[in-house]
Amino acid sequence: MRLFTALWPSEEAVRHLASAVDRLHPDRVAEATTGLRKFRFTPSSRWHLTLCFHGDDADQQRVTDRLDQHVARLLETDPAPPRLRLAGAGTFRGVLWVGVEPETDSDDAALRALVRAAGGDAHDYTAHLTIARWAAGRADRELLPGLLAGYAGPWWRSRELSVVCSDLREVGREYRTVHRVAVTREMPG
Repeated sequence: MRLFTALWPSEEAVRHLASAVDRLHPDRVAEATTGLRKFRFTPSSRWHLTLCFHGDDADQQRVTDRLDQHVARLLETDPAPPRLRLAGAGTFRGVLWVGVEPETDSDDAALRALVRAAGGDAHDYTAHLTIARWAAGRADRELLPGLLAGYAGPWWRSRELSVVCSDLREVGREYRTVHRVAVTREMPG
């Protein structure tokens, strides 16, 4: 079972970014994606920050138990969930992403604490949200991320983490939330 722990941006943040993507001029997108095979934007309903990828053979019960325990310890010190915004852009191999910017150093520390609670490596963590993928070819290191380089969205806080199962279907990957954990003393809502 392929599992990952995710932090989902607010609906407002998703709408704002989706609007920016929709406004991209088709000629600029075509120019920036020249030479890339099967370039496609991912649906905004799947936009998330992966805090930890648990693998293809992860034990769901172990993952959720660990997350529950570690988040409970974080909440004992009553940290506020990090205040974040989506800003800037970059690429990894086969991926166009929008960056995630913490508002303050304490927000950065809170995000990294959530990465550790999820089982991820907070030291090597690059907070990002994947908005497009391609199958093959090399992207221009400046042109493709330049489509959204000046982007900055609204600030938001997540109230929960999700353990998500990624199932392979004929039409691609389908995400299914299998567990939620509140990251604030308030109930998620």
